[in-house]
Amino acid sequence: MNKKAIILLSGGLDSATCLAMAKAAGFDCYALSFDYGQRHNAELEAAKRVAQSLGAVEHRVIKIDLAAFGGSALTDANIAVPVNGAMDDEIPVTYVPARNTVLLSYALAWSEVLKADDIYIGVNAVDYSGYPDCRPEYISAFQAMARLATKVGVEGSALHIHTPLIRLSKAQIVAEGLKLGVDYSLTTTCYQANDAGEACGVCDACRLRAAGFAAAGVADPTRYQAK
Repeated sequence: MNKKAIILLSGGLDSATCLAMAKAAGFDCYALSFDYGQRHNAELEAAKRVAQSLGAVEHRVIKIDLAAFGGSALTDANIAVPVNGAMDDEIPVTYVPARNTVLLSYALAWSEVLKADDIYIGVNAVDYSGYPDCRPEYISAFQAMARLATKVGVEGSALHIHTPLIRLSKAQIVAEGLKLGVDYSLTTTCYQANDAGEACGVCDACRLRAAGFAAAGVADPTRYQAK
């Protein structure tokens, strides 16, 4: 009987690769996605496709309301998604306050119930948008907290948060995913995809994704909106 792992699955390129890597590592994979008040549900449809394609044992979609607080272009319709690239010295408005802390906390709760000592999250500190909750020191701090704050942690279970993409370039992530059989045409990465899941092609997420495929030397399967 394989060990169990929780995989945070947004439906994008990175989280799909993360799921494939967890499966390749021999885990029974339990995918967890969130309807948190983001601009579109296209990524949730993508998450369903990816979970099925990669053989997740179970895929749950949890509804929470980070849009109640706003403060991000992804959760507040009054804040425009930037299309000219983020400045290197600032955190972009697409950062969702405390999002990874909230999502990891849900994953932690499910992991205790399932008796799963492993959580996978596709954060990246190389080709990314500068979010503070994607840094290695943040993940280390959350893991330390989780071991202190849970019944299983106190009883000696060594919960581990896996971040296999954290030091990889986007091109390396694409190459690794293709090697593991990820069908990237199933994924949606765009911050402002339409209802059909077609990408805008100009937001930071689209720019990073396109650059990754180009650097990896493979065709970009992304479906883009007609201009």
